[in-house]
Amino acid sequence: MIAFLWVIVVLIGISLLGFLYRLVKGPSTPDRVIALDAIGVGLISLIGLISILFDTGFFLEVILLLAILSFIGTVAFSKFTEKGVIIERDRNS
Repeated sequence: MIAFLWVIVVLIGISLLGFLYRLVKGPSTPDRVIALDAIGVGLISLIGLISILFDTGFFLEVILLLAILSFIGTVAFSKFTEKGVIIERDRNS
């Protein structure tokens, strides 16, 4: 069972390298946003597997923090892609 989990860790690491390539070479901004979101999910799953392998609950806080940051980043990039700005400032009020 342990060997199987290490194989999955290696496969997720390889997929993270593929996502990183797509983040750098992506043909468009939406492709880069999706790659960044996939990197977040991959990191969360990788840290979860490492937490299982090392039999510790310490990494669960790290997983929660990465999930929150990944969500905020995805929302910010999506808003930037749609409107061109992240924070709208109304100078008239």
